[in-house]
Amino acid sequence: MSFISLLLVILAALIHATWNMLAKRAAAAGASFVLAYTVIACLAYAPLVAWLIATGVAIDWGWAELRFLLASGFIHLAYSLCLQNAYHAADLSVVYPVARGTGPTLSTLGAFLILGETPTLPGLIGLVLVVGGIGLIATEGNLAGFRRPEGQRGVAWGSATGGLIALYTMVDAYAVKAIGIAPILLDWFSSLLRIFLLLPFFLARPRELFRIMRGHWRGAIAVGLLSPLSYILVLTALDLGAPLSLVAPMREMSMMVGALMGMFLLRERVTRWRLAGCAVLLAGVVLLAGH
Repeated sequence: MSFISLLLVILAALIHATWNMLAKRAAAAGASFVLAYTVIACLAYAPLVAWLIATGVAIDWGWAELRFLLASGFIHLAYSLCLQNAYHAADLSVVYPVARGTGPTLSTLGAFLILGETPTLPGLIGLVLVVGGIGLIATEGNLAGFRRPEGQRGVAWGSATGGLIALYTMVDAYAVKAIGIAPILLDWFSSLLRIFLLLPFFLARPRELFRIMRGHWRGAIAVGLLSPLSYILVLTALDLGAPLSLVAPMREMSMMVGALMGMFLLRERVTRWRLAGCAVLLAGVVLLAGH
């Protein structure tokens, strides 16, 4: 992996942890929040998309491109709705690590089995360390937390979210690397499709949308700007030639960032297990980066 690709993935992880904390605060707004930040994302990035198309970076509107854009839009919508419901049903400290641990594991296996990427010993060890570090951060060395009703809900919703993460990661990686769709255009047209899929449910009751969103508009603006940016950076790293089997687990530095934000910014408990998990995760990232 090149140094530029590495920097892109690290920056994406920092941004990803930030917008997920904002989404957690708006968990009760559910699908209304998803629609709001998706509309804001499309409006914010429309000038850049128009400039790219005007300068010749366009999509070849063939059947392959359309299929992948549709698939990306549907999967990302399912992921966004699942994530908001997950944050409403359980704690961030359970949902986030489970989702981010399940996602890269399945994505990397998919890269090996579907995309034909070759596994190496350092890559496999790095993947194990990343997932192990996430597990330590999530459980704090005590699996009993996942046996409580709320913990079980967090595991169930987190696993479902992680499965969708793996699915959209593989679909979008193939669209960028094999089909040749520019990352920004893929993300923007996927977001536009999500708006058309969600909008009919709110046109009949627009006042309800604004009532639910009261107090959440600043968060929607921030997520609308940050969420596409973090994912575009990841897709750009893939477009530059970085292997999906390395990028997918390296994205999970966001779990470490989220844990540190919780401990030092939100005043959550600082435990040796969380700090150990951060260290193990970082060691896995170093292995993957050097591979």
